[in-house]
Amino acid sequence: MIHFLIVGLGNPGDKYKNTRHNIGFMILDVLASEFGVSFKDAKKYAETTHTWEGDKIHLLKPLEFMNLSGKATQTLANLYKIPPSQILVVQDEVDLPFGKIKNKIGGGTAGHNGLKDIVAKLGSQEFHRLRFGVGKPEKGGMDVADFVLQNFYAEEKTQLQALIKDSVSKIEDWIRTSRNLLLKETKA
Repeated sequence: MIHFLIVGLGNPGDKYKNTRHNIGFMILDVLASEFGVSFKDAKKYAETTHTWEGDKIHLLKPLEFMNLSGKATQTLANLYKIPPSQILVVQDEVDLPFGKIKNKIGGGTAGHNGLKDIVAKLGSQEFHRLRFGVGKPEKGGMDVADFVLQNFYAEEKTQLQALIKDSVSKIEDWIRTSRNLLLKETKA
């Protein structure tokens, strides 16, 4: 049995619910719904598990603030013995324009505090990332940290549900591809 961990990044509480920084939570909520599972709150995180062709897909939303996302990620990775190569972190990305969605393996954190904490706690950068472009504030505009804590603009909201669905499809593709690669390695 293979275990995968998919971590959606965000901040807890209604104040942050629809902000750019919470796109990871939004995407995981739709993924959980597609899987037919519900999150259960532990003290510092919400978790659920879906069985996919005999393997376990663990979904995680850290419920401490963004800069403490690594604690819950490390806890579940250790609990289920999941290496970084079988972890996907779903994050907001200011270096991509709104609506651009890219997969990435490893690399730096580009100042993202959630990623910084995950790297520190896992002791590795070699986990997968689904980067959801949220854009940047205009030059001379608000600070990036303030920008990501704002709600999406009205014109962005009209596209958001379709982009979230596209993100869910990319996650499902990542699970299939990762699973197939691991099965091939096992047989070799």
